[in-house]
Amino acid sequence: MLKPIVAGSAAAAALLTLGAGVQWAAASDEHISPVAFVDQFEATAGKYEGYRRSGAKGICATGEFVGTAEARALSTASVFSGEPVPVIVRFSVGGANPHAPDNVRGQRNMALQFDLPDGERWQMGNISAPIFSASTPQQLFALLASREPDPETGVPDPERIRAFNEANPEVLLMGRYLASQRVPASYGSVNYWGVSGYGFINTDRAVQYGKWVFEPTSGVQGLTDEEAEALGPDFLFDELRQRVAEEGVAFDFNLELAEPGDNVDDATVPLPEGREKVKLGTLKVTSVSEDAGGACLTITFNPMIMPEGVKPSADPMLPARAAPYAISLSRRLTEGAKQQ
Repeated sequence: MLKPIVAGSAAAAALLTLGAGVQWAAASDEHISPVAFVDQFEATAGKYEGYRRSGAKGICATGEFVGTAEARALSTASVFSGEPVPVIVRFSVGGANPHAPDNVRGQRNMALQFDLPDGERWQMGNISAPIFSASTPQQLFALLASREPDPETGVPDPERIRAFNEANPEVLLMGRYLASQRVPASYGSVNYWGVSGYGFINTDRAVQYGKWVFEPTSGVQGLTDEEAEALGPDFLFDELRQRVAEEGVAFDFNLELAEPGDNVDDATVPLPEGREKVKLGTLKVTSVSEDAGGACLTITFNPMIMPEGVKPSADPMLPARAAPYAISLSRRLTEGAKQQ
């Protein structure tokens, strides 16, 4: 059966301004409804009816996953049985714009739903950076608010942004990482990190925490600026279809094992370099949707849906996603859900 969705008050967020809006900090004990959280996404990034409020430009695919013996030693989860497990995959470009260009540096996403025996599912969202841009939902809300365009000028207030960044320097780390990377040559040639920590529970009920990354078996492949410009703003969908058909796309699902004292509760902090890495299995993408449809159209990819044998860390960003995701889905369904 499905694990219950945890959607506590951490799904809400709040903004604290100090003085006359010159200094910004993320409040930690304020409550705002999930509706207001989604409203803030729309106010900052724009509203595109029918599309996801984040990762709007995307494509559906399907595949299968086979777990390893090493994974079975770490967790009793049925996903690691060694038998092929069907997977629904959604690749996307970061952001709310369904017309975002493919040929610029920035975030790529790979969201997954593993369909397991006895009605279990595992949903997850993975991004092309080892860290996220906020450590708490409150900080994320404040980050979005600081970037909201001024209604008179139509652009964000640079002083407001500067003040928030100075008070919250960690929010810049993800963007700096993405800016340092080449434009991905394919959705199938970039690493995707889970960024949040999870615990893996074995037959003795011992828990091993870690953070995972999906690494392409063919290696990471990037484009020069000239190559990216020549390919144009809409090459990733067709490239993925061709790559899957001709040579295949696969990822190693690797878990970086946390050691005592490591921080697994903060998505802005990666595990220290050199941590032991265990291969949990291989994900193969076997087909790509020919159009804007596909099974992933209305899946929320809620990271609190997981199988027995896996548990979330205390990272507040995990339960914070459930309620806003549901609000976003209800709006998309009312508007007419779109994929591309």
